[in-house]
Amino acid sequence: MRVRHTDTMARRQWSIAGQLFALQAVVVTLLVLAGAGGAVWLARNDSHQAAEDEVLAVAQAVARSPSVRAALTAPDPSATLQPYAEATRVATGTDFVVVMAPDRTRYSHPTAELIGRPFIGDIGPALAGEALTVTNVGTLGESVRAVVPVYGDDDHVIGLVSVGITTRAINRKLLAQAPVLFGAAVPALALAATGSWLLSRRLRRQTHGLGPAQMTRMYEYYDAVLHSVREGLLVLTRDRRVALVNDEGRRLLGLADDAAVTDRPVAAIDLPPAVAELLAAGRDAHDEPVLAGDRVLVANQRTTRFEGAVLGTVLTLRDQTELRNLASELDSVRALTEALQAQTHESANRLHTVLTLVELGRTDEAVRLATRDLALAQQLTDRVVGAVTEPALAALLLGKSARAGERGVDLVIEPDCRLDGSPLPGTDLITVVGNLVDNALDAVAGSPPPRRVRVFVGAGDDELTVRVGDSGPGLAPERVADAFRRGWSTKSAGRGLGLALVGQVVRRHGGTADVTRTDDGETVFTVRLPLPRRDAR
Repeated sequence: MRVRHTDTMARRQWSIAGQLFALQAVVVTLLVLAGAGGAVWLARNDSHQAAEDEVLAVAQAVARSPSVRAALTAPDPSATLQPYAEATRVATGTDFVVVMAPDRTRYSHPTAELIGRPFIGDIGPALAGEALTVTNVGTLGESVRAVVPVYGDDDHVIGLVSVGITTRAINRKLLAQAPVLFGAAVPALALAATGSWLLSRRLRRQTHGLGPAQMTRMYEYYDAVLHSVREGLLVLTRDRRVALVNDEGRRLLGLADDAAVTDRPVAAIDLPPAVAELLAAGRDAHDEPVLAGDRVLVANQRTTRFEGAVLGTVLTLRDQTELRNLASELDSVRALTEALQAQTHESANRLHTVLTLVELGRTDEAVRLATRDLALAQQLTDRVVGAVTEPALAALLLGKSARAGERGVDLVIEPDCRLDGSPLPGTDLITVVGNLVDNALDAVAGSPPPRRVRVFVGAGDDELTVRVGDSGPGLAPERVADAFRRGWSTKSAGRGLGLALVGQVVRRHGGTADVTRTDDGETVFTVRLPLPRRDAR
């Protein structure tokens, strides 16, 4: 129930794409409105400036008219000026043309009743001989007007001319331009909204409709998981670049914590050869063992896809070094146990035979039968224990001897074999000897009798030598170099890890491993491991 409630709440949240679309819609709308407002303001200013220029030009033209100057000195100026002014007003499209005396007395006006009354507005600069353009409120309302002087023959001001256009008229002209302004703004707004919607739709598809809080939680959870999981993770993009590697992946692959690997081609990164080979192949892998330095890793690799499109490759790694070592030791113990069980069964048969011989009174034959195999087994045990004082290695060799006997193989411990104590870690010594002996037993399994395996383990002053020879079919010269490579085997697929583990121990201790063929046809695997100096031990 809690998960369902969380999902419901998550669906109610706005996704990043939805929030971005809303933000873009608001911003675009504000920008378009601001642009339209700015265009209106500029158009209004232009209209006012055009009106000022127009009324000034008309007023100056009227003031320069000879008929106006003559009418101003006539006994009845209005008789001439009123018809002239109205004709000029109609012709120019202005709202009023007023000719007045210096004392403000009107000689013309669109409203005949106002002729003879004082002019309303500032005329001071015009009386001083300067043209004046100003916005004032008069009898016709607020208007943009120009007042210019009319000069007589003696260059004195004999009258004034005022021409104006009301603000209402200017606004009507501006409103007439509104469809053009808004006709440009609406398509711009629609185009911007469409672009924002398309961008939002693409972002929604890329973010899978997740909101900021969801993406934050997802990042925090995934980051915590990637840093805490005990499994190495390496993610490649479709162009074979490293997209992600977690802490455990760096540790298992031997990459430094500060090594820059993200967004680099995987081929340019120093990876263990087996891992690099697996990544280069790009094939799917399931629980495939690989060697990475001193570690035995289990790799799983698969190609990731989303909606049919390839996204990249995911490689997971698990460290099974200790498990492999334990498994190797367990195999040795199991083999010894099976050998002991077989010996117990065989000993019971011999014991019954001996008892029967005694009952029949044939005691001499009973004694010979009872002591013959015992002497051989005791000789082998005495030889191994006397030559090898390392208990685990001695037990391993005895177990391998019993196993070889079951398989019809003569396992010979060479007479000069000698190892006092364990100059190297016991697990490394068991790994080398156990896997070499197992490899030899497998090699002679299909050979005709006599089948023989010889083992030598000895330590000198500077190095430990392990030599295992077998009478099997041997190796072709061109395959010797592959003998200690992971996955190489003369057996079925999926085998070949034992010799690779031997090679791993050799590399860890800085030793050598080689394969030779003797004159009598024996294949001999020889491993030499340097020993610590005696004064350093």
